[in-house]
Amino acid sequence: MGRRDRRLNLIPLRHLKPELQIEGLAANRNLFRWLLEPVSPEIYRWRPAASSWSLLEVVCHLYDEEREDFRTRTRLALNGGKGDFHSIRPVQWVREREYHKQDFVRVREDFLKERSRSVRWLRSLQSPDWDAAFEHRELGRMSARKMLANWLAHDYHHIRQINALNYAFLRECSGEDLSYAGNWKP
Repeated sequence: MGRRDRRLNLIPLRHLKPELQIEGLAANRNLFRWLLEPVSPEIYRWRPAASSWSLLEVVCHLYDEEREDFRTRTRLALNGGKGDFHSIRPVQWVREREYHKQDFVRVREDFLKERSRSVRWLRSLQSPDWDAAFEHRELGRMSARKMLANWLAHDYHHIRQINALNYAFLRECSGEDLSYAGNWKP
């Protein structure tokens, strides 16, 4: 077994340090930028089905979640539940906030700025208590550690969704057989 293999075996995944997760959020900011630029209106407004989200709606969702969910709730957890707990309605926001009418480039840039703000804030924390928590009405105890891990997981969900939308658009709109590229399983 090589040196690298031994080192990897010494770090159980259940002990992934918050600092590495914060760096994951920072790296994902760049990944989102690359995945979402440049994108033409015919691509970002396209939906594979009426019930699916478009890229525009995904970006609006990411922007709202960055500000109103993950950063806010991580801060709430770090403060031991002291502060205002505001309900969120991400599924309803798509319709209520008319995501489909938003300016894609503006919302994408606003999301990327908010992500930068989030990462700066997370990096600025001095000896945070990642086990501090708040009580969620439905989910129970939500520690700052749990919020941070779910924030990063939320990124991965939407990175997968963006890739699936791009692939579905290419498959439908190119008119080409894409089997040579390999078997796509979103």
